[in-house]
Amino acid sequence: MTVALIDSGFGLLSTAGWLRHLAPELDLLLLLDPEGAPWGPKTASFVTDRLLTAAHLATERGAEAIVVPCNTATVTAIDALRERFEPRVPVIGTVPAVKPAAAIGQNLAVWATVRTTESDYQDRLIAEFANGTPVARIACPGLAEAIDHGDTAAAAEAIADATERTPRDCDAVVLGCTHYPLVAPEILRSLPAGTTLYDSAEAVAHQALRRLNRTREADGVLGSIDVVLSGRPGHLPTGAHAYPVGRALAAAARVPREALISATTRASAAAPAV
Repeated sequence: MTVALIDSGFGLLSTAGWLRHLAPELDLLLLLDPEGAPWGPKTASFVTDRLLTAAHLATERGAEAIVVPCNTATVTAIDALRERFEPRVPVIGTVPAVKPAAAIGQNLAVWATVRTTESDYQDRLIAEFANGTPVARIACPGLAEAIDHGDTAAAAEAIADATERTPRDCDAVVLGCTHYPLVAPEILRSLPAGTTLYDSAEAVAHQALRRLNRTREADGVLGSIDVVLSGRPGHLPTGAHAYPVGRALAAAARVPREALISATTRASAAAPAV
């Protein structure tokens, strides 16, 4: 059974890692778009076209589920993707983990790309699930791109800028871009002690398995991991090796929980998926 994950860059690594950890027997098809990346500042029509093109390729290669581990792509094009492929092929999107964060935190911040921060979808999500909890919307220009390039200096600069704009009384930060968990330890070090991060990668992986009616793993069996780069077969870019989960996926190994914990320190396993 093949599950396809589609994103412009490394935002798919954490969700792919959780799928590999929870159900290592699945074949994973990782579709990245380095020629079109980053999707964040692109037009809605551009993102939709790239996502649909990748999804068509995935289904041609036998994908039985499509996961969109990207908040920008989800808020932009998930409806078009579902209209095209469901119910034949389940489509699982990703949304910021506002609901579980609001259930525990008193003051929240959502760190996200500029597009997600400005989206009506995020506004509706906050209105529906924040339960009146104050939510600071923090756009993080350049952070996802720095992560994709493995540029630690640029990532540190973007994190410092976002931290400076985050109210000091926030006790929870929702990672509203799927790239950000890859630098979660650095984000935590920049925030006041006691701040909790919330991420949705594990929840999205569980939702994908539910949609596939898979509840048990096959002991000792490892599925394949194939990579497609802007429509052509390839390998995970070198920058992915900067992250524990990226190294494990590049080696087609089972991803240990330790690699995921190091990438998503103190993150929520109860985040929503759509």
